Amino acid sequence: MTAGTDRPAGGGDGGRDGKVILAVDHGTSGVKVSLVTAGGRVLGTEMRPVATRFLPGGGAEQDPGEWWDALVGAARALLARGLCPPDEIAAAGVSSTFSSTVAVDRAGDHLAPSLTWMDSRGAPYVRRIMGGFPRVAGYGALNLLRWIPKTAGGPTLSGKDDIAHALWIKHELPAVYEKTFMFLPSKDYLNLRLTGEFAASFDSMTLFWVTDTRDTRDVRYDDGLARRLGIARDKLPPLVPSTRVIGTICDRAARALGLPRGVRVVAGSPDHQSACIGSGAVRDFEGHLYVGTSSWVQCIVPFKKTDPFHSIASLPTAIPGRWYCANEQDMAGGCLQLLARTILPPGGPEEDPYARMDGLAARAPAGSGGLVFAPWLNGERTPVDDPGLRGSLLGLSTTTTLPDMVRAVYEGVACNVRWSLRHVERFVGRRLDPLAIVGGGARSAVWCRIFADVLGRTVRQVEDPQQANARGAALIAAVGLGLTTFEEIPGLVPVREVFAPDPAARAVYDRLFDEFLAVYRAARALSRRRRTDCRAS
Repeated sequence: MTAGTDRPAGGGDGGRDGKVILAVDHGTSGVKVSLVTAGGRVLGTEMRPVATRFLPGGGAEQDPGEWWDALVGAARALLARGLCPPDEIAAAGVSSTFSSTVAVDRAGDHLAPSLTWMDSRGAPYVRRIMGGFPRVAGYGALNLLRWIPKTAGGPTLSGKDDIAHALWIKHELPAVYEKTFMFLPSKDYLNLRLTGEFAASFDSMTLFWVTDTRDTRDVRYDDGLARRLGIARDKLPPLVPSTRVIGTICDRAARALGLPRGVRVVAGSPDHQSACIGSGAVRDFEGHLYVGTSSWVQCIVPFKKTDPFHSIASLPTAIPGRWYCANEQDMAGGCLQLLARTILPPGGPEEDPYARMDGLAARAPAGSGGLVFAPWLNGERTPVDDPGLRGSLLGLSTTTTLPDMVRAVYEGVACNVRWSLRHVERFVGRRLDPLAIVGGGARSAVWCRIFADVLGRTVRQVEDPQQANARGAALIAAVGLGLTTFEEIPGLVPVREVFAPDPAARAVYDRLFDEFLAVYRAARALSRRRRTDCRAS
């Protein structure tokens, strides 16, 4: 259990503090529930962990019932702290992991575990549908012509999208598919539990790849794309804007959470878009970097465009009339979790392993004594789509120290982000500088410094960076209630510290980045040989 700093509800938000949002941030490692003013100030937070079950063949599942239990436990503990009068809670807003999929029956009960964003078991079914000759970036050219004009992209060949999850259930769990009333993204499943209403936001349904997103104010299903993918159109939920009030909290949920009746629930957005809003980078071409279990580089753009070679496309946001482009990478903070579990010597029961790793990383020189860390622990999705890639720590010697190894992990993740940033900047046609940094990893001043130096960009550490998703969910809800506007949001998100790149580190990190790309080329060849050997055996 973790708790945020308690803050008084009064002052400083331009008169918005009289209204509070119950913001739910469902991430890979747990569910955080926060009380956030309509002006974006976080009053307090409680968290409950959730477990991921990894299975052979690329499976990564979570129990939706455990999500709900975690939400209830965190909310009740938070409300018991008396941070604001219950009648000040005007709405609830949910942010949740993008591309985690739940099959539910007509009563709204889940029929199977959720296939999370890390689950790649549906890849063979996507490849079968999206292939063809001639091929472009692994896709049949005719399929690209069918999908890109409408959706700006298409189902990723790694099998980690919602549509791949639905196809896996259809083919591997046919009894579940038959009973499925609707497939819901995880955010919209939690909204269903809160309200009893079946609905999904324009942005949360993107990775089913069956919506026409040419007009982000009026996203609609395309029946032809659904037929080609073999997904029954009636198993997809009604679509609404992210700022739409989809209902009020139902009596059952109100009793479970300890909330008063009448609290409105706003549709909300997945984690990418919520973090964008919570970072304050909501104007065109303002970039943000998220560092949590995974990482991404993202910015808002006023145009629709596609780069099929590096999996970048303009996709709907919570902001009407705007798209976002992003490169998401599978593992960032997740690499630190592995480090803490396998290499870091045990510490005391009250010790924070991440603060300890910060201290170790700060003791090593830039370049980590020649070590190169590749963070592909679960394959990679961008700027290359390759589920077979695996991580490595290259360059170990008899003089390697524990600080060297820890810093190498920090720097390897930063090099992976630099790889993504290069392609995102080419996509938008300009340099993204400065970058707002958010997510749990952004709490580390050591890592913020490393990101600034490796990327060669000014990095702005947002206040309470680990609360960006909750803040974003609350601000989307506040816009939906008419309490603020998207134009006002940059002024509501303060910056804690600014990290300018150190020119003295440039040569070291340019060399390290070249070595990092060389490691990728070797790892790609190795993963291909390994897959060939497995098929042959």
